[in-house]
Amino acid sequence: MELDLQDYAVRTDLAIDSKEMAEKRYNQPITGIDEEVSEKDGIKITRLNVLNEAGAQSIGRVQGHYVTLEVPGLRNGDTGLQEKVAVAFAHEFEYFLTLIGVQKTQTILVVGLGNWNVTPDSLGPLVVENMLVTRQYFELMPDQVAPGYRQISAIAPGVLGITGIESSEIVQSIVERIHPDVVIAIDALASRSLERVNTTIQIADIGIHPGSGIGNKRRGLTKEVLGVPCIAIGVPTVCYASTIVNNVLDMMKKHFSQETNQSREIMGLLDDISENERLALVKEVLEPLGHDLIVTPKEIDEFIEDIANIVASGLNAALHDAVDPGNVGAYTH
Repeated sequence: MELDLQDYAVRTDLAIDSKEMAEKRYNQPITGIDEEVSEKDGIKITRLNVLNEAGAQSIGRVQGHYVTLEVPGLRNGDTGLQEKVAVAFAHEFEYFLTLIGVQKTQTILVVGLGNWNVTPDSLGPLVVENMLVTRQYFELMPDQVAPGYRQISAIAPGVLGITGIESSEIVQSIVERIHPDVVIAIDALASRSLERVNTTIQIADIGIHPGSGIGNKRRGLTKEVLGVPCIAIGVPTVCYASTIVNNVLDMMKKHFSQETNQSREIMGLLDDISENERLALVKEVLEPLGHDLIVTPKEIDEFIEDIANIVASGLNAALHDAVDPGNVGAYTH
């Protein structure tokens, strides 16, 4: 009898995590996925295009375009690197808009999802604070708007626990009222990889489902719901305790195999079972005790401010031609 381990699958919002897990599970490259990887100045950029339904089912992601920027050095608080990441993100996002057919004349609504009272979940509201919004000028004094600026509006709708209203309902109402051509939604994510927490930015054209990474099922912000394209920008700021334990067991297995030929004796049955089976065992131990916590690094206070500035700076430069990508930091608070 084959066990159904779907309920014990690793929870992640990152397409690159899902692809790596699928390749490990099937032990071969995944068909229906087009991948392009480049690296420069400590910034690794992975462009994933899920081309068909077969590729989507293989990695458990919606068909579409995904771009991931991985920068392990962000954890060091290097301001020079942060500026480079903002510029790289600006160029990548501008290319992404062109790829999916967004025109320079189209209007944008930026939505900062998340709870501003909870630090790991405050990315969206912090980005909105630093956005260069211009819709009021286009509405009140259009003849005085300088060339090179796009009509941008922004909102941080809060979360269900604060407002009593689903974020998607608030955003849908705004979309129906002001009629933006495109919605950009920013949210904190969850990752299966400890290395990618606080070091990664993901862009996707498939919309977003608030809270999905931590197991909450919410109505999504998608083209089907909003009636306009929705681009998602996310940064993993948390992971599950069970994921950490599972990763540690995997690292122990690799360490012992390198240090001794008795890793089988040390690890026992854990040396033979698959990642999903091992994760199921970890969750079986932790969940009844209420110990499968959602975990964030202790440096999250400083990091969330830095990454919000990076994302906002990059967005300002990508959306407004008048903003110099090489001087993006000057346009944030």
